[in-house]
Amino acid sequence: MSSERHSDKRTGGHPDTCRLFIAISLPEGVKDAIEQAQNELRSAVPEGSVRWTRRGQLHLTLKFLGGVEAQRLEALASSLARACERFGALRLRARQIGFFPGLRRPRVVWAGVDDLPERLPVLQRTVEAATAGFTGEEPEKTFTGHVTLGRCKAIKRPHAEILARAAKTMERRFFGEWTADRIEIIRSELGSSGSRYTTLFAVPLAAEGELVS
Repeated sequence: MSSERHSDKRTGGHPDTCRLFIAISLPEGVKDAIEQAQNELRSAVPEGSVRWTRRGQLHLTLKFLGGVEAQRLEALASSLARACERFGALRLRARQIGFFPGLRRPRVVWAGVDDLPERLPVLQRTVEAATAGFTGEEPEKTFTGHVTLGRCKAIKRPHAEILARAAKTMERRFFGEWTADRIEIIRSELGSSGSRYTTLFAVPLAAEGELVS
């Protein structure tokens, strides 16, 4: 499981520290399809039982780093660029609805992401190794490519069953496919209205990283 294990500690609040994660962005068409699925699921359960991910926060997380010193950002980008310079672009597809840890007591609602040659898990391990010296977060034991659609808050058993039945109707749902030719270093700033994401560096999967202005 590779969900953003965002702790409640405001690790990005220190002026010399950035709260970071590494991710792949989604094209607008895929976001449109995922939003449609979110709306269908939202209508099946009481308001407030699930905290749904906003459109601007939809992404495929490869690694959550937590707090990283701002002065180490350039070194982090360089490490990722070296690791990914020969990797090449990925042809990804988003499909199906799933739950972590499972249907009986869902905590996370997600849409799956994979690629036919199964290079995505290899990329995740590559990112894991390249960022090991920049984070205190434990390596992922099991990686499941996914986009988080929502997080269940205080969902009751009957409503969880309704949510599961609604998701069952989307068993064969296809949200789209795209070519991912870069990974991004994204800053997450916590606030009263939720997290705000800012891409700091874009690291192409075949060249050196460049700073995003």
